[in-house]
Amino acid sequence: MSIVYEGHVIWAQVDANMHLRHSAYADFAAQARISMLDSLGLDVKAFQKLHLGPILFREELQYLREVGINDTVKIHSVLSKSRPDGSRWSIRHELYRGDGVKAAIIHVDGAWIDLFKRKLGALPEDLAQKFMTLPRAEDFVLEE
Repeated sequence: MSIVYEGHVIWAQVDANMHLRHSAYADFAAQARISMLDSLGLDVKAFQKLHLGPILFREELQYLREVGINDTVKIHSVLSKSRPDGSRWSIRHELYRGDGVKAAIIHVDGAWIDLFKRKLGALPEDLAQKFMTLPRAEDFVLEE
């Protein structure tokens, strides 16, 4: 099982070759993560109240097939690795074209940043527990 975000490729997201530009794949994955967190009650207002935000250490994109203008994309997102408290995590996004063909795989490694201290932080325990209920990849790794 995964959380699915659906979007539409618009003119501003294509390059001179008339296919989805490289950075737009990352933008779709970022929006999928924001939607994923929002489904847990971790929306922008919650992050502002907590003075926390997600931060990425690594983002890796594997391009498999072209995606064109006016195509619909579906991004399937799963938690692929996490510490038990959800303080450090990895998410895998698989981006599919409207015809069902897998077009990209996006891996990200991240954590939470305390926006006042500008240092790594953690979610409060109740929200960390919610975060750990995200759908997990079949090859999910729980890091100690």
